Amino acid sequence: MEHNGIVSYELAPLGDSAVIVRFGDLIDMAVNRLAISFAALLENEPFPGMIECVPSYAAVAVHYDPVAVLVAIDEADRGETIGDIVCNILRRRLLRLQAVSPHKARTVTIPVCYGGEFGPDLAFVASHHDMSEEEAAAVHAAGTYTVYMIGFVPGFPYIGGLPERLATPRRSSPRTVVPAGSVGIGGAQTGIYPLASPGGWQLIGRTPLRLLRPEERSPSLLAAGDAIRFEPINREQYEAYECEENTSRTEDMR
Repeated sequence: MEHNGIVSYELAPLGDSAVIVRFGDLIDMAVNRLAISFAALLENEPFPGMIECVPSYAAVAVHYDPVAVLVAIDEADRGETIGDIVCNILRRRLLRLQAVSPHKARTVTIPVCYGGEFGPDLAFVASHHDMSEEEAAAVHAAGTYTVYMIGFVPGFPYIGGLPERLATPRRSSPRTVVPAGSVGIGGAQTGIYPLASPGGWQLIGRTPLRLLRPEERSPSLLAAGDAIRFEPINREQYEAYECEENTSRTEDMR
């Protein structure tokens, strides 16, 4: 690990056109905030040749175009490899990390219809913790959550902040298809399936919101660093939300 007097980090190549900046190796809120803040710094002030940066639990993957970097560098740097040049750029940016304003969390409310056909594993989760289904749903909805990262499939949020009393192991046998919008619990985290896909998390409910919106400039409804609030709704409200979402999508596609 390197240390610049502000933060500890590690730089490592990812092939010949990316570098990963690691701030740790644990799922930790403070470390995750460092990763998100550094990604925000790079997105606001990309260096010449940078393509994108992707934050995860404790790291940021920085992708770049080697040719564009080579064209933009000073003559004094031409004796170094392009990867070394990018690492030096990132080291200089890391010196500014403490001076950058903390990432301002956006709060997104996710309506969820718990249990029944939408949450076929709610009964198991409740029984696993000696609760009623109603109590388990209430505990989940009362949690304070943060999106750590987006991954697995496009738009899937790994959400931290699940109350310890709801932490539940994944299913021993994953489902081949999990419906889009399903809200699940996997160990100490909760998440939402943005599209139909295989999955092994315990399904406790479903949201009518579309998390993946390919027709929009930002196709993922959620982003790393977002604060999440779950709002319990009934079946009738679910159908009303779903109708509104479908109408909005139709209008956007015209």
